[in-house]
Amino acid sequence: MSKKQYIYIVILLSFCVSSLYAQESSKPVFQLEDNTFFDPDANKEVKEQYSFGVEYRIEAGFQQDYQRARDITFPDLYLNGARLGATFTFKLPLHFDLQTGLLYTLLYGRHEQHWRSMDAVESQTEYIHHRVLAHNLTVPVRVFYIIPVWKELNLFFYTGPQLHIGMAQNDYPERHLSEGAYNWLKQQGLPTDPYDRMADELVRANIQWGVGGGLEWNRYRLQSGYDFGLNNLVKHKQTPNQYMSEWGWYVSFSYKL
Repeated sequence: MSKKQYIYIVILLSFCVSSLYAQESSKPVFQLEDNTFFDPDANKEVKEQYSFGVEYRIEAGFQQDYQRARDITFPDLYLNGARLGATFTFKLPLHFDLQTGLLYTLLYGRHEQHWRSMDAVESQTEYIHHRVLAHNLTVPVRVFYIIPVWKELNLFFYTGPQLHIGMAQNDYPERHLSEGAYNWLKQQGLPTDPYDRMADELVRANIQWGVGGGLEWNRYRLQSGYDFGLNNLVKHKQTPNQYMSEWGWYVSFSYKL
């Protein structure tokens, strides 16, 4: 075989190899840059942030309400006690939740009203010791914002209104009065015997606005908040200064069912 024939063979082989390479590189590429098509779990974490659902919780805790008045007709009063109930939460996109439910509170408070004696020769103080037992229902409407911290640990904040419904607020007066002071109070129409303040003095619907927050771990949640009274609770105003609102704070523990 001559040298010229060798050259022809090498050129022919080179042409065949280059043709095969060109054909191989011209084939369509089916491999996606986003390999989540072949790995469905790759975007699972992102999708879960935008999932919808409903969570149910039971809640129990401590609550303190404060009745604030502008005049002496309705004395300031602290009410302390327990709260218990259930809530359900609508899971929303972008770490937001919407929560509502029904809570029952049983609160106890006491205060004293003092007067100068009308019968004694020398000055002395007479008084009525009031013991108040309140039963309330609360319907909250809260918007929550959840901040993931670490694994199943979350930090959250909330705000929103709630309707605080007074079922009963029974006052049990204990009198330490002379006969003259007792008769004078009766003439003035001031209560000296047990009665329900909701039936005679106060509006049952207390509209409040609340803010708060807490921590969440797995199914457990610890939260606290403050609720600001927005409306006048005096039922029959005799003067413009007769204004009373009820504020409160609480701390509670809840469990997701």
